[in-house]
Amino acid sequence: MSATLTSLRIRNLALVEDLLWELRPGFTAITGETGAGKSVILGAVTLLLGERADRSLIRTGAETCTVEAVFSDVTEPAIAALLDAHGAEPCEEGHLLLKRTLPATGAGRQFVNGSPGTLTLLRALGDILLDLHGPHDHQSLFSREQQTRLLDRFAGSDDLRREFGEARRTLIRLREEESAINTGQEARARALDLLTHQTHEIATADLQPGEEDVLMARQQAAANHQRITELSAGLSAAVSEDEDSLTSRMGGISRLSSELARLDPIAKSITDAADAAFTATDDLARSILSHNANLENDPAELAPIEARIDRLQDLKRKYGPSIDAILAFHAEAADQLATLRGRDERRDTLGAEVLTAEKSLRALEKKLTTKRRSAATKLAERVRSGLKNLGFAKFEFLVTLEAHEEPLAHGGETAEFEFGPNPGEPTHPLRAIASSGEISRVMLALKSALADEDDVPVLIFDEIDANVGGEIASRVGLSMQALGRNRQVLCITHLPQVAAAASHQFVVTKDVRQNRTRTQLDEVRDQTREEEIARMLGGQSASALAHARTLLTPP
Repeated sequence: MSATLTSLRIRNLALVEDLLWELRPGFTAITGETGAGKSVILGAVTLLLGERADRSLIRTGAETCTVEAVFSDVTEPAIAALLDAHGAEPCEEGHLLLKRTLPATGAGRQFVNGSPGTLTLLRALGDILLDLHGPHDHQSLFSREQQTRLLDRFAGSDDLRREFGEARRTLIRLREEESAINTGQEARARALDLLTHQTHEIATADLQPGEEDVLMARQQAAANHQRITELSAGLSAAVSEDEDSLTSRMGGISRLSSELARLDPIAKSITDAADAAFTATDDLARSILSHNANLENDPAELAPIEARIDRLQDLKRKYGPSIDAILAFHAEAADQLATLRGRDERRDTLGAEVLTAEKSLRALEKKLTTKRRSAATKLAERVRSGLKNLGFAKFEFLVTLEAHEEPLAHGGETAEFEFGPNPGEPTHPLRAIASSGEISRVMLALKSALADEDDVPVLIFDEIDANVGGEIASRVGLSMQALGRNRQVLCITHLPQVAAAASHQFVVTKDVRQNRTRTQLDEVRDQTREEEIARMLGGQSASALAHARTLLTPP
């Protein structure tokens, strides 16, 4: 047995003051006189499923109504993922606690496992846990996506469907990559040409760090070559070449100081200073000589220097304020160029990958479609068989497949369950059926046909007995009894045959206390259950009681 609704507490909702309903697995029937308040139970469930609240249902004189429920054996991974995604506490020991409060004024509140929750979370949990079939429908089977999923489970193609979904996601990713590469192809071609030119221009310039400072110094020297030559020649003459040069005069001074030191030892410091001055003068003369020897002899050398400087200035205007900045630009441009060239190479291989992915997806789509078509025929036959047992004499039930131009996430087509209760009239989608009695019986037939595939654990049926009686009513009860072996089935019914087939039976009654009407719910067993079945049969006569006992006796 999967998840089970084990308790439902309702306070201050319509005629219910305070009701605690403890439930068990299997098939449970809810009976009672018309107007006793059975619909309040459905209203409480729909509130927990996140349906829109009607404040007029708050019990007169009460400020707030509250609905609480506990589900046990909740182990579905989808529920754990939902709770985690919404920041709710996880289920402890498989228990899921839901609570919703609705004040007469102000905003309502909802809680999941004690954590504040949202109506969106309640609805999502309800979609997984419960299907309600009646005037206030909450039916997952109305969803075409759910119908398609159930058809796939019936066909045994869940793995194929997942494989198709993965193949489709792969194709979408490849197409997006291809689109991104192909978008703005002309712009990329222009960028490729520009980057190629820029990297080539910088590379052929053969720039060297610090080169500009050396060139500027050489330019200055070449531009003032004549004056530098004149100054160098004059300096050379004054220091070492003229008869009265500094070197000649320092030589004489050095000799005089040496003679003075020989005659007067105290004057040795003067001799030392004179020798140092002579040495410095000699060094100066050598430096001038070396400088003059290295002077450019051809003023025409200025032209290539200035040409190189002009080229550097042109590159600086285009790519950066310095040689280092230009070299950094070149490195970045080279990276971009490599990326663009890599994209061109990727585009060549990507086209083949897209074709392969398309071919794979088409093959999976065809395979999935084939299995769906075969399963649709078999499922429709099984549902039609169930509907005949539930009292439909002439009708049509179809499982159709609507093909799509482009495959969706679940395949190349979407299933549609269609029903036509009137001979000669066209079938209509299941969600378009107006009669709640009809839709409930159709849902019962579907649930029976899909008993092994549909994983919603709790089913609630209301007005399942509309326009049904006698042998058909017994068949309805047996169908629910069969469903109750693998899941929890709750049925509000006026049919004694249906109620008698249930494993458990509760009776809704009204009483008046202190001039206030209250609805209460009590389980009936043994004799009290026989009496309730007899009431449903039309009275408390001996024959009615005997008939009730017969209905309650297992075959």
